[in-house]
Amino acid sequence: MLFNKKVGAPMQRKSFVTGLFVILAGLFLTLWSAKPAQAAEKHYTIGTDVTYAPFEFANEKNQYVGIDIDLMNAIAKTEGFTVTIKPVGFNAAVQALEAGQIDGVIAGMSITPERQEKFLMSKPYYNVGVVMAVKQGSKIKSLKQLKGQRVAIKTGTAAANYALSVKDKYGFTTVTFDDSNNMYQDVTTGNSVACFEDSPVMQYAINTGLKLSIVTKPANPTGYGFATNKKNTELMAQFNAGLKKLKANGQYTKILQKYLGTGSKKSQAAANKKTQETDRSFFGLLKANWGTLMGGLQETLLVTVVAIIFATIVGILVGLLGVLPNAFARGISITFIYIFRGLPLLVLALFIYTGVPSLIGAKVPAFLAGIITLTLNEGAYTAAFVKGGIEAVDVGQMEAARSLGLPFGKALRKVILPQGIRIMVPSFINQFIITLKDTSILSIIGILELTQTGKIIIARNMEGFKIWTMVALIYLVIITLLTWLSKWVQKKVQA
Repeated sequence: MLFNKKVGAPMQRKSFVTGLFVILAGLFLTLWSAKPAQAAEKHYTIGTDVTYAPFEFANEKNQYVGIDIDLMNAIAKTEGFTVTIKPVGFNAAVQALEAGQIDGVIAGMSITPERQEKFLMSKPYYNVGVVMAVKQGSKIKSLKQLKGQRVAIKTGTAAANYALSVKDKYGFTTVTFDDSNNMYQDVTTGNSVACFEDSPVMQYAINTGLKLSIVTKPANPTGYGFATNKKNTELMAQFNAGLKKLKANGQYTKILQKYLGTGSKKSQAAANKKTQETDRSFFGLLKANWGTLMGGLQETLLVTVVAIIFATIVGILVGLLGVLPNAFARGISITFIYIFRGLPLLVLALFIYTGVPSLIGAKVPAFLAGIITLTLNEGAYTAAFVKGGIEAVDVGQMEAARSLGLPFGKALRKVILPQGIRIMVPSFINQFIITLKDTSILSIIGILELTQTGKIIIARNMEGFKIWTMVALIYLVIITLLTWLSKWVQKKVQA
């Protein structure tokens, strides 16, 4: 009886749990078999531009809206799939599609024979032509007056291709920008006399406050299309089918009218009113966009801290390899420093984000690509000053330690490194500052850090000077604080 009390109770509890599990499992299988299995919705990542109103831009809540965005979401809902929209910029989106990082691009992308050779292009969802715009009050009214002048264009666009095709005929030179706002600003400031842009985009910008005037009729007519890679026939078929349904049920027309109104200046201004700040003063814009800017700063600091941690680890290891009494180890260190200090950060970022996926056949998330980029680049600089800091210690210190019987590793750790660290500390703080500034380059691969956030805000309100002033001041405040920290640490270490 005693045995049954001590052992039987646990056995009964175990049997009860087992029985309950069997009952629940049976119930689950019964319910599962009672309903037909439903396939999970397919999900796609779609790249888009950051500054191409009214087709894609951020509203006052920093939410991406526009004809392309609404159209893509409506088609996804109609055809039963889901999408994530990634505002990475036109060039980055096209390169990401080539590398397999994203599934499609909808960014006011003109359908051209060259693009049709490389991608699957949908049926046109909006017809456009290229126009030339000049600063309000300019004496230039035709292409013939461009001889000897400079004209602004946007990289990779059909409008840019048109400008390049006629520049020899009319004798002008071109300057290229990655986004529309910078192209417009180059004209309004007088650096260029004109720019070329697709007609609805230019008309929308002018009707909502841009100080430019269109002086030519639409040329080189074409249509905007959605692009996928050649293998993604299913997504392309869904897009075309969804577009046809939206046109038939009137939803397509409603999307256009939401952003374009009837096409008049008054109706476009009314349609755009909800996405614009009412107070356009510096402090009014700062108040309206403070949360968005702080979100960008938070991402900047996160990328900086994570990258500097990994860069420090890599830099110390590679730097130590450079002072070992081994020719192979020193060769690895020298080669690493030479390659990753020599490569421009922009080239390295694009190579990792768009080039590496093509080689390995797998996607590399933008955040991870940014961390790897900064780790390699900043790690190379860190390795250089770690190696230099150790070598700056008098060679007699190592000789004295070795003469006392200490092995090389212990002499390096106990004698050389404590002295070398005093030399390196200011460089570590300075490298943190450099890394913080270098994060701005990562906007090219779509990381929503402070610089990219500034671009998104400007795409909405066209207040480039004021917004870039805010971004610059935020950077200056953070860098000033880090500089003070550097000086304080330097005094403490050298005291």
